Formats: sequence, C-alpha cells, structure tokens
Amino acid sequence: MERQKLVRRHLLTLEQILRDHSLWQGLPPDPAAFESTQPFCLDTLQPHEWLQWVLIPRMNALLDSQHPLPEAFAIAPYFEMALEPTHSVREPLLAVLLELDALFDVEQG
Repeated sequence: MERQKLVRRHLLTLEQILRDHSLWQGLPPDPAAFESTQPFCLDTLQPHEWLQWVLIPRMNALLDSQHPLPEAFAIAPYFEMALEPTHSVREPLLAVLLELDALFDVEQG
C-alpha cells in the first residue's frame, strides 16, 4: 500500500482511539494555545489535544493537497514521556504512533 494511504489510515486510527477514550473534543482550544513556541505546544496543549488539533489536521491537509510529506519525524518518543504509564490511552496510542513514525524513517525508506 502506498505511503500516503498508510499515513491516512494511521491518522484515522489515532482519531478513533481518541474517540474511544473520550478524548476527542468538540470545540478547539483557545487560539492562543496554538501560538506556543514549544514543540508539541507542550506548554499550552495536552498531548491528545496536539494530536487532534495539530498533527491530524496538518497531515490530512498535506495529503489532501498532495503536498510532500515530511522527510522524517518521530513523535512517539514525546508521547512515551508525556503520557503517564497508567493512562488508559497510552499503549494504544503509542502502538499507532510507533507505526506512523516508521513510515517516516528515512533509513527504512
């Protein structure tokens, strides 16, 4: 399966996991939350909020417009640190994020 379809599938899976754990929000955060200069907006958004309001829409926008996808990135390490080991969403999210990261691993291509 081509990389773009795999990325889209992973984004949909992330959304479903957030919905299944009642973390998907109906209203966006205050616009000021997106003005953060910190990686992952860690000073203004919860990790699941960053997925919903930043990663998923931006990646979908790239896919929809057929723009090139990022060459390489790794977001799973942040979520390993940011989510408490006992948080119910941690393991399902990490599994999908690790797979998503692998799609952008330049060494695997």
